[in-house]
Formats: sequence, C-alpha cells, structure tokens
Amino acid sequence: MYFETFDSLVQMGGHGPYVWTCYLIALLVVGYNLVSPLRARKRAMDAIRRRIRREERA
Repeated sequence: MYFETFDSLVQMGGHGPYVWTCYLIALLVVGYNLVSPLRARKRAMDAIRRRIRREERA
C-alpha cells in the first residue's frame, strides 16, 4: 500500500483510528504473552529457593 503523505498513512482513508488501535492492542497482548511466563518462572524459582532454605534450616 502506498501513501502520499504521513498523514494519509495515519488516517488510512478514515479507518486509521480503528487500525492503529487494533495494532496497539495486538502489541500489548504479544508483550503480555512474552512477559507473563518470565514473571511466573521467577516466582516459581523464588518459591523453590525459599523452600530449599526452609528445609536446610530444619
């Protein structure tokens, strides 16, 4: 697709706000899907470390 100006790219014939909102939502979902497992892994590893320390004290 070819646009004459940057403004025509942003507006996309009147559909720009819908299109760019969809891109933003998709980017947020992909970002969440990338970060969420990393955070869950960190929480699991912290729980395992706490359990190991607790067992070593006993």
